[in-house]
Amino acid sequence: MKTLHRRRTVVVTGASAGVGRAVARAFGARGDRVALIARGRAGLAAVAEEIHEAGGKALPVPADVSDAKALEAAAERIEDAFGPVDIWVNNAFAGIFAPFPEITPEEFRRVTEVTYLGCVFGTRAALRRMLPRDHGTIVQVGSALAYRGIPLQSAYCGAKHAIQGFNESLRCELLHHGSHVRTTMVQLPAVNTPQFDWVISRMPGRSRPVAPVYQPETAARAVVHAAAHPRRREYWTGGSTAATLIVNAVVPGLLDRYLARTAYAAQHEEEGGYTFGNLWSPADGPGGPDAGAHGRFDEEARSRSAQAWFSRQRNRLAVAAAVGALVAAGRRAASVRP
Repeated sequence: MKTLHRRRTVVVTGASAGVGRAVARAFGARGDRVALIARGRAGLAAVAEEIHEAGGKALPVPADVSDAKALEAAAERIEDAFGPVDIWVNNAFAGIFAPFPEITPEEFRRVTEVTYLGCVFGTRAALRRMLPRDHGTIVQVGSALAYRGIPLQSAYCGAKHAIQGFNESLRCELLHHGSHVRTTMVQLPAVNTPQFDWVISRMPGRSRPVAPVYQPETAARAVVHAAAHPRRREYWTGGSTAATLIVNAVVPGLLDRYLARTAYAAQHEEEGGYTFGNLWSPADGPGGPDAGAHGRFDEEARSRSAQAWFSRQRNRLAVAAAVGALVAAGRRAASVRP
């Protein structure tokens, strides 16, 4: 008999475009009630319509995640409309592509406030509601860059490193108190999103992700799975993420030198030039276009990740391997009996 999926209340920050939009659509396709937080209006309206068409319910809530009071008010509005929040996904971020000396203090602060403090403030708003009920899951959307910094993205890398440390600390606190509220983190590879056309860039050509590039739906599947299986402390998505984190753990100095030689050219194209970005105002603000989930790299982006599939099936594969080993051992024992 088929088990019906229970509708959950899900909050997704940065939901108007890119990974956040793909995540919101994935939850909506499951019939969930999805609250959508972002600054821009055009993207929020478009993804809300997509969720309604997929059979879910959507509530657009315009808010800047760097404003703790605004996030608290958003959480209050969401629970008034949809009931208790079951899952909160912190995905919103800001970035800038430039050598560190060319980033102003105000720009660096803004990236940190949106990417890191936005995650902190979102987590706080979620916990204020989840802890008294002793129920709920928080998913932090991370990156391979949470462990491995690369040139030209010092502000973003610093913020993702901070989220990693913050999440580990929070996880330990929840475990100490025996809480049933869970937090987990999904480390993503380079993803084909519109960010590369709207972040500030001071490189000679248009910014681009370091190949290989994955479609945002691959990231969305990982986030939805993590939300359903939050006991694991983190999930790695994409073979490039796994390879980067393993090499960084074993020979970080060698990786420093490799990235120093290759990562500059790998992050920009020949044509184009400086862009002024959406750091201070949304790209889809008044009169702005809806950017969608995908960027301009559809032709090269991968829609599947074998590594991510193996990661999601790790427990089942381990059980299957153990059963196979027991069966093989039994056959060997039977073959040597007199």
